[in-house]
Amino acid sequence: MARIEKVELRMVDLVPKVKRTDAIQSFVSQETPIVTITDSDGAVGTGYSYTIGTGGSSVMRLLADHLVPRIIGRDADMIEAIWHDLEFATHATTIGAITAIALAAVDTALWDLRARKQNLPLWKLAGGARDRCPLYTTEGGWLHIEPEALVDDALQAKANGFRGSKVKIGKPYGAEDFARLSAVRKAVGDSYEIMTDCNQGFAVDEAIRRAERLRDLDLAWIEEPLPADDIDGHVRLNNSTSTPIAIGESLYSIRHFREYMQKGGCSVVQVDVGRIGGITPWLKVAHAAEAFDMPVCPHFLMELHVSLVCAIQNGKYVEYIPQLDDLTGKRMEIVDGHAVAPSEPGIGIDWDWEALKRLSVPEFTREITTRRN
Repeated sequence: MARIEKVELRMVDLVPKVKRTDAIQSFVSQETPIVTITDSDGAVGTGYSYTIGTGGSSVMRLLADHLVPRIIGRDADMIEAIWHDLEFATHATTIGAITAIALAAVDTALWDLRARKQNLPLWKLAGGARDRCPLYTTEGGWLHIEPEALVDDALQAKANGFRGSKVKIGKPYGAEDFARLSAVRKAVGDSYEIMTDCNQGFAVDEAIRRAERLRDLDLAWIEEPLPADDIDGHVRLNNSTSTPIAIGESLYSIRHFREYMQKGGCSVVQVDVGRIGGITPWLKVAHAAEAFDMPVCPHFLMELHVSLVCAIQNGKYVEYIPQLDDLTGKRMEIVDGHAVAPSEPGIGIDWDWEALKRLSVPEFTREITTRRN
């Protein structure tokens, strides 16, 4: 039995390569907490999560002061037990983003360690449903982008074999959103998917009104139309439209997903490893979605989610938003618009350690070897 002997913490603050805007915010920074675990056999696993610009310092303090000292000396292969023990240790702060982001970094590192020791890529270790999955792109669909540029990006993505493009909506008037999406639909034709994302920007009556206006465009889904904690509003909206309603990037508990699925508040599940608290709860949500006959199309983190979508039977799409280019060597492989699952053991991230060390924020770089009683 190999026990956890050392945990290294660091955080890198990445600047997005393109301007990212949506209905409620601008994504200007990506704080990336990184956890590296070494066990008594000398095996190493590295995990990570992210913020969109705020909370990174709180995540790092939670890791350093409360979570990581609790896992020193633990059996590294007891992933389920460790996850639940850490969740319980933070029960006064759950369920929420800061705790979930911290848990995700630890849990992902443990899965990376397990996969490396078993000499298996994550997608096989976690299920092994397929070795590649379709991509859709978001990077050319931000809210500030003009219709002509939206069209050009969608046509290029289609030519590259992508299966769809996401366009942000939430302009002041529904007619503006309709015109933008209509231009894209006219250009790409009926055989290409158009996803939309509201980023929680509407109240329920306005969401119903806009969904009706967009009905004839045959959208793949309307994502996060309402505040994420308004389950009843999502049920009302989902019952009023034939367009699929997608939720998940702002949910932090498997129980929240259960309520949405049980009550009929969604039809597409977008569970995010970094928001749900790691691979351990991600898989539980994905398998629950299969029981409800719902596809899983995770939010963000394409470099990690490709392995998880390929692990499960109901994985449908991976969202193309490059995140880790400045921190990795080998990039995610794309063939004919499909993300190819990594063949190397582990979670599939080829970390550039020189870049990581150079870009890490010194204040949050720590090595922990002592257990907290």
